[in-house]
This record gives sequence, C-alpha cells and structure tokens, in this order.
Amino acid sequence: MVNLIGRLIFLFISNVLALWLVNHFVAGFEISSNYIKFATVAGIFTAINIFIKPVLKLILSPFIIITLGLGIILINAAILYFLDSYSADISITGLNSLFYATIIIGAVNFVTSFIFKRLHKD
Repeated sequence: MVNLIGRLIFLFISNVLALWLVNHFVAGFEISSNYIKFATVAGIFTAINIFIKPVLKLILSPFIIITLGLGIILINAAILYFLDSYSADISITGLNSLFYATIIIGAVNFVTSFIFKRLHKD
C-alpha cells in the first residue's frame, strides 16, 4: 500500500514537472499561473493517465503494434486534447503545440519512471 501511494505521488510530481516544462518551452501551450489551478490540471492529468490510458492502450493495442509503438504518441496526444477540452485552466492552440507537448511529456515521464524504477529496485 505504501509503495502504491509513493508511486502515485511520484507520478503526480513527474506530471507537474512535465507540464511545467511544456508550459515554459512550448509556444501555444498555456496553463494557468495560479498554483492551485496548475496542481488541479496536473492532478486531472495524472488521474487520466492512471485510469483511462491503460484502457485506451488495451483497446488500441492492435494499432500500437502495427505502428511499432508510435500509436502511443497518438494516445498521449488524445489525452492532452481531452484535458484541454475538459479543463478551462489549460489552453493548447495548434497541432504543433499539441505534438511538441506530447513528445516532451512522454520523454519526461519516461525518464522519471526509469529513475523511479532504478531507485526502487527490489
């Protein structure tokens, strides 16, 4: 149970870092500068990644296999687009912004999950 809570907190922090980087380095991607609203967006994004993303990956697994894994980028972009549609605190303008945000968030989450696995190697 403690390991699960630690992982959830780590995922939240990882998503906060990724969203902060994207907010500062990708033109056309804006999140409210209010800390509470920023944390709310990161929390919603983390919840979507925990509950909805695995279902999407399962349903779209043939597409992911055919595209040799690049379909995951489309799933991540769809999740960001859904978050943009759902929350008024985030604004993504243009496909370029969505694509770059997806790549950066995916890279940050990959690196942080790699570090987490190395730190908690049993």
